[in-house]
Amino acid sequence: MNRVLRGALAGALATVPMSAVMMGAKRSGHMGGMPPEKITANFLESSGIHPTETQQDVAASVLHFGFGSAAGAVFGAVAPRRVIARVPLGMAYGAAIWGISYMGWVPAFGIMPHASRDRRDRQMVMLAGHLVYGTALALMVGRRPGSDEDRS
Repeated sequence: MNRVLRGALAGALATVPMSAVMMGAKRSGHMGGMPPEKITANFLESSGIHPTETQQDVAASVLHFGFGSAAGAVFGAVAPRRVIARVPLGMAYGAAIWGISYMGWVPAFGIMPHASRDRRDRQMVMLAGHLVYGTALALMVGRRPGSDEDRS
C-alpha cells in the first residue's frame, strides 16, 4: 500500500480515539456543542439543506472522518519512516490542524469564535484531541508490521 493510502487509512482510524476524547469531554460537561456538529450545521445551512437531526449527525461523522482521512493522507506522504521522529511530528501536525482550524478558517467563516474567545474548556479538549489524533496517526502510518524500517 502506498504512503498516501496508508496515511488516509491511518487518519480515519486516528479519528476514533480523538472522537472518544471529545465524547468523554461532552459527557462530563466540558464541551458544549461539538465542533464537527457546528461546522456541519453551518455547511448544510449555507447550502440550503435542512436535514433531520439524525441525518445531520451522520453527516457530521462522515465529514469528521473524511477530514481525518484527508489530513492523514497528507501526513502519510511526508511522514518520516522512523517512529522516533514520526511521533513528535505527528503531535505537532495534530496541534497545527487545531490551530489552523480554531484560530483560522473556522472563525473566519463565522462558524465558531476564535479559540482565544471560545470556551476555554472546549478548546483545551480540542487541542488534547488533536494531539491524540496526531500521536495515533504517527503510530499507525508507519511501514507494514514486521518491516525493519521502524526498528532502531
